[in-house]
Amino acid sequence: MTRQSTESQQQTLQPLLERLTPAASAWRRLVVVMGQLGDFDSMEYAQALVPRLADLEVARIDLQAFAIGDEGSAERFCAFTGFPRQCLEVDSSSELHEALGLYAGLQVPGGPWPGFLLMCAGVGSPGTLQEVLRGYTGDRSAPQIFADEEVVKAWPLPDFPAAMFARAGGRGFQRPFELATKRLRNMGEVLSNWRTYVPCDDHIAQRGGTFLLDEEGALLYERWETHLLGFADDMAAPLAFLEPYLNGDPS
Repeated sequence: MTRQSTESQQQTLQPLLERLTPAASAWRRLVVVMGQLGDFDSMEYAQALVPRLADLEVARIDLQAFAIGDEGSAERFCAFTGFPRQCLEVDSSSELHEALGLYAGLQVPGGPWPGFLLMCAGVGSPGTLQEVLRGYTGDRSAPQIFADEEVVKAWPLPDFPAAMFARAGGRGFQRPFELATKRLRNMGEVLSNWRTYVPCDDHIAQRGGTFLLDEEGALLYERWETHLLGFADDMAAPLAFLEPYLNGDPS
């Protein structure tokens, strides 16, 4: 969602603005508030951003991310995704998320897990099942994920050449099962290091948000997440909102 910044919006974002260190002069700021570092969304968002880090710098856009975790989870997360450690601030609580009014996830009796599992089934998480399905069916509007020469390692599957996706579905777009395989690899990484990524289960359902600020700190773009696997307006092109700024000032 894009809209002109107002005084009330600035007040809403004040808890976030207070956490930001001063940006370089004449730089915009891309601020990503992630949920738990072991979350699918956190992993995929980081993996979408890393290939565009140089583009962000050329466009004079400073990147800052906040997430739920500790130093151990931050180090593991950055080592696995390639996300720059200096751009990630972690907190063991969801204090920032609560102050911003971000969606805490489905709240039901019995602790965090029942609500989270229901969200995985689409309850209190509209759009999740459609996005899961897209991972299996493929998407011709999304880019190819694995290059033919890669060897795909996604526990518990045996290693296999990525060229198998080309033989099954073609090239130049997201093939059937390709995104699901990437998610399986991410899941294997998290589950095999669960207590590193998720030191406490209390906030596993917490959703995040994205905020793009201009040189004066006014809001250019915002997205408030409402469901699992929903960190972008268009999950096939999660950074589409940035393209006008990466390619020059929007008209």
